[in-house]
Amino acid sequence: MNISHQKVDDVNAKINVELTPEDYNPTVDKAIKEQAKKAKLPGFRPGMVPTGHIRRTYGKSILFDEINKLVNDKIAEYIGENKLEVLGQPLPVESDADANYSWDFKDTFAFNYEIGLAPAFETPFSKETAFTAYDIKADDATLAERVKNLRRSYGKMTNPEVSEEGDVLYATLKQEKEEGIEKTTSVRTDIIEDAKVKKSLVGLKKDDTVKIDVKKAFKVADIARILGITEEEATNLDVTKFELSVKNINRLEESDLDQEFFDKLFPAGEVTKEEEFTAKVKEEVENLFKQNSDQKLRNDIYTYGMDKVDVAFPETFLKKWLKATNPNISDEELEEGFADFLSNLKWTIIENRIVTANSLEVKYDEVISLAKERIYAQIKMYNINEEPTDEQLNQFAMQLLQDREQANRLFEEAKALKVFDYLKENVSLNPEEITYVDFEKLEK
Repeated sequence: MNISHQKVDDVNAKINVELTPEDYNPTVDKAIKEQAKKAKLPGFRPGMVPTGHIRRTYGKSILFDEINKLVNDKIAEYIGENKLEVLGQPLPVESDADANYSWDFKDTFAFNYEIGLAPAFETPFSKETAFTAYDIKADDATLAERVKNLRRSYGKMTNPEVSEEGDVLYATLKQEKEEGIEKTTSVRTDIIEDAKVKKSLVGLKKDDTVKIDVKKAFKVADIARILGITEEEATNLDVTKFELSVKNINRLEESDLDQEFFDKLFPAGEVTKEEEFTAKVKEEVENLFKQNSDQKLRNDIYTYGMDKVDVAFPETFLKKWLKATNPNISDEELEEGFADFLSNLKWTIIENRIVTANSLEVKYDEVISLAKERIYAQIKMYNINEEPTDEQLNQFAMQLLQDREQANRLFEEAKALKVFDYLKENVSLNPEEITYVDFEKLEK
């Protein structure tokens, strides 16, 4: 068997494979014998079908399958041995399909494949590459908002006589037209967008009525939810004026800053004073801000790397490969998503070269730990008081990783984190304190 490759240009090449009968017949003979042992044919006892009969009846299809497997295996070996950084998969040259072979176990076969090669470049990160690492501090307004949310989360529901801003009105909404929509529902005043509408709902008592324009008051999704209609119907409402009649007023009172409240948030007795509570909340908030800071740093590193690596890709080949592997994709869909595909491909190559050059390794335990982190965060999102055990998290993680798609996604995420941790240690980071308000301005 002869295998060779020739470069067409820096990012395109061809692989040529030549097979003689001596290369493929031993493999084909073995496959025919195995088929004879398994075959169940009329007139023959199981396992006693003559190989000659199998060769005459199924020989050409077996020959075709075995040559296909042999060629694919040898090409994969050749790519590995020659350290070719191939993009996608080798594609057979279409003209080879017209080759006139007799398939009589005596042919010499010649196959040609197109391959796309990753462009050559150096990863653009070193100790001379500088980035800003933001140390985000909680300003008074952000801290006050967090304290307020915590107090409301553990507060109690009351039914005051007069409404205030932020209350939830249990009310009937009636559209001002004959046979219009009428719905008794809860109306959150804190989501109202129009200041005049919001003001009109302050100072109301039970059985009071007021007219509001729902299009001014709410987003389309909120209108649909409140009135029990579809978003399309909410968008196309012909009459947007409704009469709102108050049935009840609900108010979530903030919890007192007392020991009972502190013990709901922290281990019993750990926090006993308001100052200690505020310090704990500040610590919690600033720990969350570290995630924002890390994300900003990751984005900056990504942007820098993508800007510095300015290379060409085998675009014609890649489009052909994408069409071959996604036969239902239209030309318009392919063109529409191709720029994003190339961007993802470029960053993947950058990451892979950092991994290879520095012998970074993603271990199975790291993927398990990441899966447990994601599961824990999801559980806490839906039930703040539920604390899953490590055994439960392990069980959930193992179930999640049985899904190949989820396992691959988590592996890629773990690899990205590994690369990010490596880069943080091997570039220059300039620390800078900043308030959360000012940090948010950087993101816009």
